[in-house]
Amino acid sequence: MIKVISVDPIEDYKLQIEFSNGRKGIFDVSPYIEKGVFVELKDKAYFRSVRPAFGGVMWPHEQDFSAETIDCELQE
Repeated sequence: MIKVISVDPIEDYKLQIEFSNGRKGIFDVSPYIEKGVFVELKDKAYFRSVRPAFGGVMWPHEQDFSAETIDCELQE
């Protein structure tokens, strides 16, 4: 099972991701920020508080994406 080992927020609600298997790329969060619990991610300061957690990524109020979701949508 792959895990996110580093995440860096970049412009336009995107995350620079590195996986435990060495794969790197960009995960675009913007399609999600108008939906449900993800609306809070519109706040750019809050968006930058992302961190790796439980194999995927997570924000302080428990919005999260699994490694599998990120892997499927990763732009290299």
